[in-house]
Amino acid sequence: MTEPKPAPVPDFGDDSEAGRKLAIICSKGSLDMAYPALVLGNAALGEGVEVHLFFTFWGFDIITKKRMHNLKFTPVGNTAAHVPQPVAALPGITAVATSMMKKQIADIGVPAVGEFLDQIVASGGHLWACRMSADMMKLRMEDLYDAVEGIINASDFIEMTAGAQLLFI
Repeated sequence: MTEPKPAPVPDFGDDSEAGRKLAIICSKGSLDMAYPALVLGNAALGEGVEVHLFFTFWGFDIITKKRMHNLKFTPVGNTAAHVPQPVAALPGITAVATSMMKKQIADIGVPAVGEFLDQIVASGGHLWACRMSADMMKLRMEDLYDAVEGIINASDFIEMTAGAQLLFI
C-alpha cells in the first residue's frame, strides 16, 4: 500500500509584505456590515498593506454624509443575532439592537464609523465610490464623506487593484 501524497500547496508568489494590496468591496451599509471592512482594512494598513475600499450599492450608506452616522443593526432575518424572529420584528427592536451594538463597540475602544474612516485615511487607506451606484442613487462627490478620492467605475477599481487580495463584504 502506498502512502497518500500530501495535498499540493498553491504558490502565491513572494510571501513578503512589500507590494501587497487588499481590495475590499463594501456592498452593505448596516452597522454590523460596516465594521468587518473597516476592521480588516485598518488591520491590513497596520501590516503595511496597501488598502482600497470600494463602496457600492447599500455600502454607500457608510460614506454618505447624511447616513454614515446613523447606520443601524437589525436582528430581523439575522439568525446570528440570537433573537427569536417574532421578537426581532417588533417595533423598536432595531433601535434597541443598534444602541446595544454601538455601546458594545464603544466599550471595547473601537471608534465610530466616521472616526474609523478618518483613521483609515490617515493611515494611507484609499476610499472609492462606485459610479453606477452613485448614478442610481443620484449622489455626487459633495454628498460623500470628504476623504472619498473619487467616484469611479468598476473597471477602474479592478485595474487599480490588480493583483490585490479581494474581499467582498
